[in-house]
Amino acid sequence: MNFVLTQLDTAPRRVLATVCLACLALLAFGVYLQQVVGLDPCPMCIVQRYALVLVALCAALTGASGRKGLHVFGSLMMIVLAVSGAYVAARQSWLQWYPPEVVSCGRDLYGMIETFPLQRAIPMIFKGGGDCTKVDWTFLGGSIANWSFLWFSAMALVGALLVWRRARAS
Repeated sequence: MNFVLTQLDTAPRRVLATVCLACLALLAFGVYLQQVVGLDPCPMCIVQRYALVLVALCAALTGASGRKGLHVFGSLMMIVLAVSGAYVAARQSWLQWYPPEVVSCGRDLYGMIETFPLQRAIPMIFKGGGDCTKVDWTFLGGSIANWSFLWFSAMALVGALLVWRRARAS
């Protein structure tokens, strides 16, 4: 734990770059599952991809700055985005554990996503229409939504630690 706190104090830009790279790796894995394995992402998966892209952008832009104030603000934004992604992943996990009689995650959420401009910019990554309650893939007993929740939670924790350490160092 002391190593992590030391990195947060001495190399916050490296920590932010690591968060950005983790987001990009998770996005690449999602594309692999979609394009190679053949899993269709559901609307909630697409929202989680948007959250990953935004966390990666926030971490990259924050890490590009050497100013402490921007590190605090960018880390706060990263927390908000990661908590939002974690919320969607938690909701999807809930739907997977307790599936409703009628699947309700499809068209309404998908219709909202279709109007979001980023989907038109990167259609290959952000297309799909799978069932949010279906568990197509697991690793160590956890579904994609479960793992997504853990990753978003870890990113929010890193952001909170960065805010705490950077604000304390002022």
